[in-house]
Amino acid sequence: MKIAILDDYQDAVRHLPCFSLLQDHEVKVFNSRAVGIGQLAIRLAPFDVLVLNRERTVFPCALLKKLPKLKLIAQTGKVSGHIDVAAATERGITIVEGSSDPTAAAELTWTLIMASSRKITQYAANLQGGLWQLASTNLQHNGLGCVLKRRTLGIWGYGKIGKLVAGYGKAFGMQVVIWGSDASRLQAQQDGYQSAISKEAFFSESDVISVHLRLNDTSRGIVSVNDLALMKTHALFVNTSRAELVQAGALESALKLGRPGFAAIDVFETEPVAMQNPLLRMENVLATPHLGYVEQTSYEMYFRTAFQNILDFANGKPSNVLNDFANTSNIEGQA
Repeated sequence: MKIAILDDYQDAVRHLPCFSLLQDHEVKVFNSRAVGIGQLAIRLAPFDVLVLNRERTVFPCALLKKLPKLKLIAQTGKVSGHIDVAAATERGITIVEGSSDPTAAAELTWTLIMASSRKITQYAANLQGGLWQLASTNLQHNGLGCVLKRRTLGIWGYGKIGKLVAGYGKAFGMQVVIWGSDASRLQAQQDGYQSAISKEAFFSESDVISVHLRLNDTSRGIVSVNDLALMKTHALFVNTSRAELVQAGALESALKLGRPGFAAIDVFETEPVAMQNPLLRMENVLATPHLGYVEQTSYEMYFRTAFQNILDFANGKPSNVLNDFANTSNIEGQA
């Protein structure tokens, strides 16, 4: 089979142990990102199978219609709204999903919280420039960092990642407060954490807020500029989930007004992020290039499952199928 692996920005996939699973197939790894349906259609038209690196490329109906040879999409992790599943099913394209693990994303979240709270990146960068114990040459941003113990950690979304982050907060002596659905808050209470009495109290009383929500029609833009305006002037807002959970432009506006005082973000509405994005030029923002799942153990897990799903499909025994059929008739026997 002709297999394309998309959006491997760091050229890491070829060096994973699991890459050997595809040794009997014709594989092309794309390290650069194509933009636009036209470019993508030209690039991907020859392939039977596409391996998607999470949600880095979107597959709407218009693009799927331009890929007549495509029979299988192997998703690393779970499909998260970036594929028109109905259109793929209508065109006989099978979608297979992988597994996920919350560890890497939760650990990155905690890394950002600690680094931002202690101003690690600012101190380190200035030290390389010969400045000792100086967080910023701008007096407004040259305050001391602070410890996390006895501060309030607010977590919006008590799923797999939120639960791990709550545990980290507890281990560091923080008071952990949960906001989210009724079921999430009830589960958090059963696990020994506090539930915020209201969304307003959640935003106004937390010293650190981290959001851990799935992006869907109900959660898009769920964090408003009014919510952020309730935060303390020294508070930190953390987003390692999806940029679209926050209303467009709300975080930038809130930071300029000083509520919250700081932000740590790993996600952007358009990725790779444009260097003109104003958040990248703000001293009170710690930004990373969507590293939540980008680490060795996660990559091996994601891609090993995706590659095994391809082999199962080629052998006529598809597994982890998302849509309601398993159409292997056109490429069985080509492995």
